[in-house]
Amino acid sequence: MSLVKPKVVVVMPAFNAAKTLHMTYAALPRDLVDLVILVDDGSSDETARVARDLGLELFVHDRNYGYGANQKTCYREALRAGADIVVMVHPDYQYDPTLLPEIIRPIQEGAADVVLGSRLMGANPIEQGMPWWKYYSNRFLTLLENVAFGLRLSEYHTGYRAFRREVLESVNLQMNSDRFIFDQEILAQIVSLGLRIREVPVPTRYFAQASSATFVQSSIYGLSILWLLSRYLLHRGGLLRQRQFDSLERRYRSAAGIAPAGKVN
Repeated sequence: MSLVKPKVVVVMPAFNAAKTLHMTYAALPRDLVDLVILVDDGSSDETARVARDLGLELFVHDRNYGYGANQKTCYREALRAGADIVVMVHPDYQYDPTLLPEIIRPIQEGAADVVLGSRLMGANPIEQGMPWWKYYSNRFLTLLENVAFGLRLSEYHTGYRAFRREVLESVNLQMNSDRFIFDQEILAQIVSLGLRIREVPVPTRYFAQASSATFVQSSIYGLSILWLLSRYLLHRGGLLRQRQFDSLERRYRSAAGIAPAGKVN
């Protein structure tokens, strides 16, 4: 029996990534990637030109709409392109593109619906350049999220992620924020639907050209997570049901034979 190779589409949510885009793209294992889509969220540098020179599938926002809005366009266009597996790779070279085979393997093997590349599973992130305040806030927020979601993940705040197509078809992306909290909202939706999450270790890279949120931005982000967890718990407890956490494709779990909610392998 012949097996059909799943179509792997890499999406790059970009904002002023001209200096790092080329080396990010060059490091991708091209034999595993069928298509690379880059969404330029109103960059003021040469990101779009570099993407065109590299021959990427390019979509350009007419202004800066935000990180979450960028991802919405990324996932919409990846689904339109027929992706079976969608991998988000930041074009700032902070996450190692050569680890893509490890990121998608649990999905290929049918062991996961979502895979997160965790910076906290391997070597000490502080020694690799992560600011101490970011490390400890990450650990604290991850603890709160594990308690709320009933999981034991090492990190929720990674930008290196892979999804089965059906996941992105099931969650209500359009109800999520256009800002950084989008990353946590989609995970809350995934947990609410009982989808399977796996983690793989990825190294941390911090250097001048790599994008990084400021302390103020990180503080706002942290408060937004607390509000998200409150809303999720109210929804889960049936006290305040919210459409944001309901499935768009209720038939998915039964058709795919997915394990009960919240299982982490």
